[in-house]
Amino acid sequence: MVHKLIILGSGCAGSTAAIYAARANLEPLVLEGHEPGGQLSLTTAVENYPGFPEGVQGPELVELMKKQAQRFGAVYKLEVAKEADLSQRPFTLKTSENTYQTKALIIAAGASAKLLGLESERKLIGRGVSTCATCDGYFFRGKEVIVVGGGDTAMEESLFLTKFASKVYVVHRRDQLRASKIMAERARKNEKIELIWDSAVADIYDVAKNEVTGVRLKNLKTGKEEDRKIDGVFIGIGHEPNTKIFQGQLEMNQNGYLVVRNGSKTSVEGVFAAGDVHDHVYRQAITAAGAGCMAAMDAERWLEAQGQH
Repeated sequence: MVHKLIILGSGCAGSTAAIYAARANLEPLVLEGHEPGGQLSLTTAVENYPGFPEGVQGPELVELMKKQAQRFGAVYKLEVAKEADLSQRPFTLKTSENTYQTKALIIAAGASAKLLGLESERKLIGRGVSTCATCDGYFFRGKEVIVVGGGDTAMEESLFLTKFASKVYVVHRRDQLRASKIMAERARKNEKIELIWDSAVADIYDVAKNEVTGVRLKNLKTGKEEDRKIDGVFIGIGHEPNTKIFQGQLEMNQNGYLVVRNGSKTSVEGVFAAGDVHDHVYRQAITAAGAGCMAAMDAERWLEAQGQH
C-alpha cells in the first residue's frame, strides 16, 4: 500500500500537520517518533499557547492535538523511522516493525535538547530543570537559577532569565565563553549574571522532593566539589535536530537543521519540513504548529498538482 502522506513526529508541528492533512482527505499516517508528543511532553505548565488563559500541561496539549487529528482520520503509530530512501517516488521509510511507502512526506521530527546526562536531571525535567528559558523563565520570578553552557544559547537564556530571576549563575566548563563577542559582552555587563568558570554540574537536588533545591558543582581544574542552594537549572548547551536519517539526502545547514524554501519545501520535491527540524530560531509550540499547518497545505497542493490527490 502506498500512502498519500506520511508525517514523522507527533509534537505540535506533526499533529497540526495531521489535523490539516486529515481534513483534506489525505488520510495521513503519523509515525510518532522516539519522543511521542515532542518536547512538550517533557514540559509541565505551558502558559504562552493561545486559547488557554489558565495555562495547560504540555502532555495534555499534545494529547488534545492528537485526538483532534484522529477525529478526522489521521492514524498514529508508535514507531520510529530508522531509514529513509528519498531517491525515488514513492519514498520508502523503514521502522523496526514495518516498511512504508508514501507519495509525500512531512518531516516534523523535532529537535532534542542536549542534556548533561545526569539521572537527577532526567527525573527533575519540568520540575525545576528546563531546556527553554522562554518557556519557563516566568516561573522563576525572584529566584536564583543556574544556566549551564558557554555558547550563544546559554547567553541568550541567561539574559532572558535576568528579567525574572534575582540572580543567574552561568556555569561553564572552560575559562572563556564560546559565545559571540557581543553576547558574551552583554552577559558580562549584566549585574544579575555571575560566571562560574572551569566548572560542571555534577548532581542536581532534590529528586526525593520532586523539585530543584540545589546543585553540586565540580571544579574541573581542582576537582573540588561544593553544594549550592538554587531554585532552577537551565541547560543551555544547544539542540540536536532529529535529521540523521536524511543526511546526504536533504540539504541541511552545518548543525543538521533542514533547509526550507518557499514555505516548507525541502531540497527534494514532495518532502516538506515543519517545526524544530528546521527552526533553530524560535522553537516555540505556536511556531511549530504554524509550520505544521504550512507543510500540510504545501503537501496537499503539491499532491494535487501531481494529480495524486
